[in-house]
Amino acid sequence: MAKHAFIMGGTGQIGRAIALRFRAAGWDVTVSHRGKRGIPAGLAESGTKFVVLDREQPGALLSALKDGADAVIDTIAFDETHAAQLLAIQKHVDSFVVVSSISVYCDDQGRTLDEAGPDSIPMMPVPIPETHPTTPPGPATYSTRKVALEQKLLGSATVPVTILRPGAIYGPGALHPREWWFVKRILDRRRQIPLAFEGQSRFTATSVANLAAMTLKVLENPGTRILNAVDPDTPTVYERGVAIATHMGAECEFVRLPTQAGGSGVGFTPWSVRAPFVADDSAARLLGYVPVETYAQGVVPMIDWLVETQARGDWREHFPEIAQYDPFDYAAEDELLPRISPEAHAGAAGDDEFGRKLVARKGSIPADIGLDV
Repeated sequence: MAKHAFIMGGTGQIGRAIALRFRAAGWDVTVSHRGKRGIPAGLAESGTKFVVLDREQPGALLSALKDGADAVIDTIAFDETHAAQLLAIQKHVDSFVVVSSISVYCDDQGRTLDEAGPDSIPMMPVPIPETHPTTPPGPATYSTRKVALEQKLLGSATVPVTILRPGAIYGPGALHPREWWFVKRILDRRRQIPLAFEGQSRFTATSVANLAAMTLKVLENPGTRILNAVDPDTPTVYERGVAIATHMGAECEFVRLPTQAGGSGVGFTPWSVRAPFVADDSAARLLGYVPVETYAQGVVPMIDWLVETQARGDWREHFPEIAQYDPFDYAAEDELLPRISPEAHAGAAGDDEFGRKLVARKGSIPADIGLDV
C-alpha cells in the first residue's frame, strides 16, 4: 500500500515541487490550499488530490487529517501558533517535515537577516552549520517567529520532526521571484547590468527541486533533527547573472561596481551582501541526500516560467510584492554608469544593434561557474 503525504501550501512553489516529486516516487499525495490560487499545470494530472483548507479555522486541520497520514509536510508554517496546530494532529501522523529558514541564524552580536541592510549583514562562519546559534524565539520578527515554531515542535512532538532550513528559494510559481531582477533587465534589452560589491556577493539559495528531493530522503529515514536545505553551490551574484544571461541567449555586460559606488542603491540585487551568507548541507548528505541540480541547472525552468508569465500581462500584477519597491530604476543606473565606466554606458537603453546580438552568447555554461563542492 502506498504511503500518504499531506502537504500544506501544496499549490505554492515549494508545495507543487514536493507533490510532483512524491507522486513520481509512488506516494499518494493530498495538498491543501486556501482556494485563492489556481491549480498549477501538471499537478492535477499527476494524480494529486486537493482540499481547500484555512488552517486558522479551529478544527479545520484536524478534520482534514481525520483519516491520518504517513507524513505531514508544512511549507507555510511561520510561528508558534502553527506549531501548536501541528501538535494537535500528531496522533494522526507518523512524521512531520516543516520548512523553516536560514534566517534564524544570528552572529556574535545577535544580528540576523531581519536587521540586514545593503551595508549591514550578520558576520557568519562559512559555511554555517546547523549547530550555529539562532536568534531567541519570540513574536517580533520573521526570524524570531521561525525559531519559536522550531523550538515548540522539537520540544513537544511525540513523532519524528525534521526542520528544514532553506535559503533564498527559487522555482516556478514564486510570488517574489528574485531572478526577475536579472530577467527583466535582459528582456528590457539593458546592455549594461550593474552589480554592487563587484558582483562577488554570495548568498545561499535553494531550488525547489533540491528541497523536494531532501524532503523525500528525510521521510525515507524518519527522525527528529534540523537540516540546512540548500543548493550544493553558492554562486556569486555575477555568476548567477551569467547563468541567467546564458540561458536567455543575451549579450550583456555586467558592470562590477566598486563597493563605495553602491550608495545610491544601484546594482543591489536580492543576493547582494557585504559578507558571505553560506549554509552547510553536509548533515543532509550524511543521511544519503544527493542534490539533483546546481543553480545553473535549477534556474532554467525558473527563467522560462518568468518569461512566459510576463508575456501574459503587466509584471506588476503578477509580482505585486516586487512592484511595491520596484528595483528597476534605470534612470539612476544610466546616471551612475558613465561616472563609473564611461565606455560601459554606451547604448544603455535597448537599441536595434543589441536586439540583433541577443543570441550571440547562447551556449553552455562553463563547468566551473558557481560550483564549490
